[in-house]
Amino acid sequence: MPTVCIANSQKYLKGILVRQSKNLGQNVAEEEKKEQGFVMVSHDLKDLQLFSKHAPQLILKKDEKVIGYLLAMSKTLRETVPMLKPMFEQIDQIRYQGKSLNDSSYLIVGQVCVGKEFRGLGLIDKMFAEYRKLFKEEYDYAITEIVTSNSRSV
Repeated sequence: MPTVCIANSQKYLKGILVRQSKNLGQNVAEEEKKEQGFVMVSHDLKDLQLFSKHAPQLILKKDEKVIGYLLAMSKTLRETVPMLKPMFEQIDQIRYQGKSLNDSSYLIVGQVCVGKEFRGLGLIDKMFAEYRKLFKEEYDYAITEIVTSNSRSV
């Protein structure tokens, strides 16, 4: 069974990028997108290194190979990925329990990806549970965004 751990080396960050590339919407056939899902944003090693300075990036590994990942991004990095700016602008407008999320402490949790051969085993839940343990004292919320055309993720 794969294990969840922090991507604490360049090797693991590069492994995330390999997995990400295989699952980018532009690299996945339409039928497979419908059945298996896809990821939207292409990051590079510099992005992942920056994200990692602010929050751990989790991976699923089996035999030292990255077979899945769950990225996290601090709201302080909102300007670093242009494609995500609209998401942050939307979050700024949301009020929850009478309080603006912009005034809350939150962590963006996602992009998430698990290799096809390991899907359906509850591994995403396992990664989210690990983030909860890591950050429940530091953040009020974990926020994610799902593209509505990604029916598997929805």
